[in-house]
Amino acid sequence: MFFLWPIKLVVKVLSALVSLVLVYFLFGLGQVWLTSRDYSAHSGQAIIVFGTASYGLTPSPTLARRLDEAVTLYDEKRAPWIVVTGGKRPGDIYTEAQASAHYLEQHGVPRSHIMLGSGSDTWQNVESAVPLLATIHATDVLVVTDPFHEYRAMANCSAQGLTPFATPTQHSWIQPGVAWKFFLKEALDVSVGRIVGYGTLSSWTSGVAAFHPNHGA
Repeated sequence: MFFLWPIKLVVKVLSALVSLVLVYFLFGLGQVWLTSRDYSAHSGQAIIVFGTASYGLTPSPTLARRLDEAVTLYDEKRAPWIVVTGGKRPGDIYTEAQASAHYLEQHGVPRSHIMLGSGSDTWQNVESAVPLLATIHATDVLVVTDPFHEYRAMANCSAQGLTPFATPTQHSWIQPGVAWKFFLKEALDVSVGRIVGYGTLSSWTSGVAAFHPNHGA
């Protein structure tokens, strides 16, 4: 019937929009997944480790595995500096960055080669690292975080003028049965961040508890 054509048109438009959003999201998910499997052979001017939970001066298992990856890269002389990031929650005495620096020192990295950043999310982590890296004229960075977080971490680095190379931890704590939750969350963050800007996304979500215990990322 003629009077139904506006309804049919609206349904077609909505279907097209939903399909477009779905394709866009799946494209982001594919990038997140592919980057999680990448591991660059490049050397860099510095290593940046993205913070996550710590307990006093003791890194959580997740953070410890990231730091172990950074130690390996440092020992292989892939980069001469390590920038650790991450702030602290109310009631904490030490920041994630301080716990990370302590751990690195215990594993043979000289304190003089460790720089302390801060930040409560991925954007802020990078934002705190950029001026530190500028003091040593470094822009090429090896990015150490969990595989599911690697794409967004690198995107935030690129957006702030750094040249990132993927070096995710090779021993992530995530079990295959729950990994899909983290990849979906990252794909959503990437999809939104590319539209509004990762800095804007940070301002929207700052202070909000993360979907996973990786609250510093």
